[in-house]
Amino acid sequence: MPGEVYRSDALIIKRITANSFIHTSYHQTDDFGNVPCNGLLVRSGDQVIVFDTPTKDHASEELIRWIQTSIRCSIVAVVPTHFHVDCLGGLQSFHAHGIASYANVKTVELAQLNSTAVPQNGIKDSITFDLGTEKVEVRSFGAGHTIDNVVGYFPSEGVLFGGCLIKELDATKGYLGDADVEAWPVTVERVKQAYPHANHVVPGHGAHGDQRLLDYTIELFK
Repeated sequence: MPGEVYRSDALIIKRITANSFIHTSYHQTDDFGNVPCNGLLVRSGDQVIVFDTPTKDHASEELIRWIQTSIRCSIVAVVPTHFHVDCLGGLQSFHAHGIASYANVKTVELAQLNSTAVPQNGIKDSITFDLGTEKVEVRSFGAGHTIDNVVGYFPSEGVLFGGCLIKELDATKGYLGDADVEAWPVTVERVKQAYPHANHVVPGHGAHGDQRLLDYTIELFK
């Protein structure tokens, strides 16, 4: 059943479909306070792919431990969806466990420039992972929140992880320091056209929902 399945001071995990879970951790900012940051994990059989790490290594350790002990799965890949700390702040813990990381080639370059944890494998435009008996897609549609943002899609359950490219309903524009505001609505329109069957849309911050989050984001930046 959907709902919260784990909570600590550093990490919350909520199930949204039979085989997909949102993980939420926190990042202290000067402008927006202590911000809750979403990631996603999707499961098929005894395998999991994680989108975005928790913001800190100790929260990543909690997430990895929960995946291994509570749902008894192995993590085959972790995918930071852009170069900010709310996507890869806890990446080093995944690497320490021998878990391979994949990101946009631009994310790899920007992580190196910013002296953060660096994803191991670069994706040029898209990649499709085999996960158990299912497929998981990662694809770049263009600039928006950052020039390197990608989205993840789990077709078997219609779950789209938009990350910080997608806003929750009634959200403000948020941090724009690395954004391409003009390209943003065009990019999200491409996402909408590519995934008309995405029934569950997960933003980088705030509540998940449906296709209305895509429409709201498009209108917000138009």
